[in-house]
Amino acid sequence: MITSQELPESIEPTTPAISVEHLTVSYGAVPALLDVSFSIPQGQLVGIIGPNGSGKSTLVKAILGFLRPDIGSVRIFGTLVERTRKLVAYVPQRGSVDWDFPVTVEEVAMMGRYGNIPWWQWGASKHDREIVEEALSIVRMSDFRKRQIGELSGGQQQRVFMARALAQGARVVLLDEPFAGVDAATERAILNVLESAKKSGRTLVVVHHDLATAAEFFDSLILLKQRLFAFGTPAQVLQPELLSEVYDGHVRAFEHLNRVVQEKAK
Repeated sequence: MITSQELPESIEPTTPAISVEHLTVSYGAVPALLDVSFSIPQGQLVGIIGPNGSGKSTLVKAILGFLRPDIGSVRIFGTLVERTRKLVAYVPQRGSVDWDFPVTVEEVAMMGRYGNIPWWQWGASKHDREIVEEALSIVRMSDFRKRQIGELSGGQQQRVFMARALAQGARVVLLDEPFAGVDAATERAILNVLESAKKSGRTLVVVHHDLATAAEFFDSLILLKQRLFAFGTPAQVLQPELLSEVYDGHVRAFEHLNRVVQEKAK
């Protein structure tokens, strides 16, 4: 049975899973994020939305500790991210992965166990292999365990990296556009995995670009364009005035979006 990493007993259920305070990140002289602050409760599925170049991926990398902020801080369960790396997993954009690398589905999922294997232990244990097998089963990739990752479809590749995150036992999972370039059936399969992970107590933060499905997928949304424009429920964030300002007036009127927002707000 896959279990997430144990939290220290001192951490209360009310402690935010992620706290970002006055975060400013620059590339050279150009700020990508400017004074961003928000707090995500435990056990939520949160979407990060905004136009291209708005700082969505930068925010994810800063939360992970991959980027050092100019100003501000990121805390995971109240502790600086540098001290909580085992509690956090990352599912990258498909375009950032070398799919020609000679590694199998099973081997990618096993990478999630590396941080849990003691230095003195020679290879993965039976327990580690059982966890990996369960993770592959959850994302419905068991039948592909010996397949090289480059032979998979885009949706299958995303599910393999989700299996790696599940195998790690992370309490917080950050995903960079997992729904990009997949069909509707694969989108639903990925969403089912995310919902299952949320029910197990994990907190998931997803970079997302499709406003038409944002209200359906997420408990809360972060609307970003260099700075934070809104953070709250889809009904609070997906307001015409806010979207027009962030997207420079180039937002299509989604009838489906409006209907879903109203239904979810009831």
